[in-house]
Amino acid sequence: MSMKGGGFQKSSKASDQVPTSSLADIAFLLLIFFMVTTVFQADRDRPITWPEAEAAEKIDEKQKNILNIWMERDGSVYMNDQPYQMQDVSVVVAPLYAASDRALVISVRGDRDVPYLYMDQIQKELTEAGVVRVVFAAQLEQSMQRERR
Repeated sequence: MSMKGGGFQKSSKASDQVPTSSLADIAFLLLIFFMVTTVFQADRDRPITWPEAEAAEKIDEKQKNILNIWMERDGSVYMNDQPYQMQDVSVVVAPLYAASDRALVISVRGDRDVPYLYMDQIQKELTEAGVVRVVFAAQLEQSMQRERR
């Protein structure tokens, strides 16, 4: 008796489909990896005495749409924890405001002992940058934020 085809036959054929049985596991591991390795920047508190306010309005904006400007008693300016010169405020804020499609809210946070001269200068710089939405933080706002948490 003669055997046709050499005697050995392929017992299984190669599949033309992508195996998806472990796809969910891989996606879950990637999700965990990105959650663990992501670093969120937290605003550092500055030691200031907040001005008092009789009434305050809560800002319902996403954190990415708020630019915090800190005013010190000596006139130094910090935007998102980075020091800037007073005359550079409009140069830095104008492109950020334009890039956000005018949705950026500027939150000016200053000690109650900051001279009015510095607050007036920061207002003029923000006006020069074309900013419309400016909020001045006060003590009542801080107590409202603590109650929300």
